[in-house]
Amino acid sequence: MARKTKEEIATIYQQMQDYICTELEKFDGQGKFKEDRWERSEGGGGRTRIFQNGAIIEKGGVAFSAVHGPTPEKILKKLGLEKANFFATGVSIVLHPKSPMVPIIHMNIRYFEMENGVYWFGGGIDLTPHYIVPEDARYFHHRVKETCDEFDTAYYPKFKAWADEYFYLKHRKETRGVGGIFYDRLTGKDEVEFENILQFSLAIGRLFPEVYGHFMKKNSKIPYGSKEKAWQNLRRGRYVEFNLVWDAGTKFGLDTNGRTESILMSMPPQAEWTYMYQEEPGSEEEFTLRNLKKNVDWLNFGL
Repeated sequence: MARKTKEEIATIYQQMQDYICTELEKFDGQGKFKEDRWERSEGGGGRTRIFQNGAIIEKGGVAFSAVHGPTPEKILKKLGLEKANFFATGVSIVLHPKSPMVPIIHMNIRYFEMENGVYWFGGGIDLTPHYIVPEDARYFHHRVKETCDEFDTAYYPKFKAWADEYFYLKHRKETRGVGGIFYDRLTGKDEVEFENILQFSLAIGRLFPEVYGHFMKKNSKIPYGSKEKAWQNLRRGRYVEFNLVWDAGTKFGLDTNGRTESILMSMPPQAEWTYMYQEEPGSEEEFTLRNLKKNVDWLNFGL
């Protein structure tokens, strides 16, 4: 079995973008994606699809890119790589719902290759609820674990722990949400393992609209008021802090002269920062903050 080329992988990821956008439009029932095609002067380009003012999704983006060219010195030094041209392709998604009862969600699948033969896959999926609901956290993690176990039973515990470490706001001492999985620099020793890892990334892609469609249908009708909207904006502020301060994908995109509008599509339509916010003891807000911790067993949370 011949290993797929980087061009073939890019085409497959484009098809994944098409599939996810179609599914999200179906679940929302009102909004439509608008496509913005762009080119990178150093090589490559992409298709950024933005979703705004839907029935459920207030703002979201499903971005595909395939870029190439000389690897910037900053990237070479940071990743410990020898000088060579690079190729990177992938799909990245962030959705911000209107309702504070529907969670924020992020997914990313990507492939990186250098002309000297170095390559790897990376990606993940994680959930950032404005309010932690035990039932929802369990559902999400069970679905992610099921997908991981189809390929390797070691994936979920390893990548779940990696997500706990990665999606962590060190300056707040809290996780971004209830986590999920995160993996990077995943390689195989032969063509069979290469294909298996590629198929794993595609399985994560297919899982994305399934789990988010579940939350869109289940949570979008739950009533809420001004208190919940204020809390949503505060939690969106935390999301902004992580993406601008800690997120490696944001930094990689900016360091490789990527398209700023596409890189920052993950920002919410609005957010707030309340000075010295104090949650009410015993409230749902306090419960959420108390459980934004690493190493939580979300599979059995609340049981």
